[in-house]
Amino acid sequence: MYRKISFAIGEQYHIYSRGVEKRKIFMNTKDYDRFIALLYIMNQNDQFIIGNFLQNKSKTLKDVFKEKREKTLVSILGYCLMPNHFHLILYEHTEGGISKFMGKLLTAYSMYFNTKYERSGPLLTRPFRSEHINNESQFMYIFSYLHLNPISIIDKKWKESGVSNKKEAEKFVEKYQYSSYLDFKKNNRQESVIIDFSFVPKYIRDEKLDFSHQEQIFNKNKII
Repeated sequence: MYRKISFAIGEQYHIYSRGVEKRKIFMNTKDYDRFIALLYIMNQNDQFIIGNFLQNKSKTLKDVFKEKREKTLVSILGYCLMPNHFHLILYEHTEGGISKFMGKLLTAYSMYFNTKYERSGPLLTRPFRSEHINNESQFMYIFSYLHLNPISIIDKKWKESGVSNKKEAEKFVEKYQYSSYLDFKKNNRQESVIIDFSFVPKYIRDEKLDFSHQEQIFNKNKII
């Protein structure tokens, strides 16, 4: 299957993919943590075999975020991992950067997952999906959608019908560890090194990031 769009240098893209047959691709906390570590360490030209790194008993996945990298392939502007899919917002630096990064990321994670769970064959649908972000309104919508997406775990119909219990949803999103929302909230996590804030548009960096404001942005722009 061929990709419908081509990636262009200096442009931003919403990248997403899900498990084949909508299967879960994250079974537990360790799986989420592995993917997040790979988001950081696979974003470079140099080869890095995370399995070899972890053979050193003094090393943990958190230590991956301390590793120095060569020039990054892309800038990661946001992410969210869900049980059976994931979303990324990527900025293309050099020709082929997004494709190379996604190839390294998905190959490394699929190999880890298939080995751990003794399975074979593709884990994720191919090719990964992509959407060019054309304007400010679209970026704000995708940014809000990405960080509010975990609400679906506790309220499956919130996108169509609105959030049924806002206090519960806000509390859930504020504690969700598998998205970049907490990094923009300045929680000083080690994982924050994944995000290249210098390439996040100023109109996003200047926005309020509280839950209610993000919900308003989503509802205002969801027809895009």
